Amino acid sequence: MNLPVVDRRGRKRREIEVADEVFGIEPNRAVMHQAYVAQRANARLGAHSTKGRGEVRGSTAKIRRQKGMGAARKGSNRASIRIGGGIAFGPKPRSHAKTLPKQMRRLAIRSALSSHAASGALIVVPAIADGETKTREVAAALSALGVERRALIVSSEHDATLVRAARNIGNVRALPSAQLNVVDLVDAHHVVMTEDAVRRAEALWGGENVKPARGRREDS
Repeated sequence: MNLPVVDRRGRKRREIEVADEVFGIEPNRAVMHQAYVAQRANARLGAHSTKGRGEVRGSTAKIRRQKGMGAARKGSNRASIRIGGGIAFGPKPRSHAKTLPKQMRRLAIRSALSSHAASGALIVVPAIADGETKTREVAAALSALGVERRALIVSSEHDATLVRAARNIGNVRALPSAQLNVVDLVDAHHVVMTEDAVRRAEALWGGENVKPARGRREDS
């Protein structure tokens, strides 16, 4: 498939041919959802903790006898129904991590890229800024490209200057191609990629990195 290349003023200059297996597949929404949930779950610390009745201070003696007092039967001061007692069924530190096969993670990224390409939300530019990358130049380029909502800028390699410039703009994030992930792709309304970033993405998730589909052999 072909994608248009526009300059920093939003004018179409030419078209480039891109790999169909990266930018032109039918998006697998189910795999995208699983990868999104797994990535968000892996970001959770799971460090919340409460104390049970065996961990709080207090006597373990029964505060009143079982029968004959004309009141409810109560245990020790550590019981969860008492002020200062332990928490019943409270959270404990644990891992929320979810694992996905590598092929599913790769398919999710290709599906997200293909979804943006099909909807016209994927914008390919020769470069993000001319000369020194500054916040005002990046903001002006995004405005000329018609990007008004949450945007993701993708470069071929890590560019610390671009990351700092994009960080000063609300709802804009900059990443190298190697760090593309499902959460940032799905959350973004527009994806702005340089030509080099497109080629880098093809090298990472296309070609020999695509697992062949399962099916019956022709000679069987």
